[in-house]
Amino acid sequence: MSTLEEHVDVDISIDKAWDSLHRLENYPRFVDGIRGARETGGRARLDVEAGGRSRELEAVVSDREDERVMEWRTTGTPSLKGSFSLRSLDKNHTRIQARLEYDPDTVRAEFGGPKGFAQVTAIERVVRSDLDHFKEYAEQGR
Repeated sequence: MSTLEEHVDVDISIDKAWDSLHRLENYPRFVDGIRGARETGGRARLDVEAGGRSRELEAVVSDREDERVMEWRTTGTPSLKGSFSLRSLDKNHTRIQARLEYDPDTVRAEFGGPKGFAQVTAIERVVRSDLDHFKEYAEQGR
């Protein structure tokens, strides 16, 4: 398994960031490749397009609200696991830490794309871009 960690600082309160992160239906606005998202009973269903392939992923989502941590894991293939941790920097600024655990070979087999270092670089670029898009989305107060 490989682990990727990235973070972004947003110019909103931790409460607003937490609320924005939990609006699953808005994920297509800031997560590259998500075409649709919905939640039913603690499970997220995501319509994903990546590497020229479309598929539906299901993930179990859980919160540790008192710690401001949202964790998720896919229920099928590919096996992915991740979390978002929020930390207040001050009353109007929040750091969002994204963590993703994945098997590079499985991701390549499921979605295509490069091998080795090129794949890691591509995944890092996508996660970084998604965090930057979340920052824009959340700060605009949509």
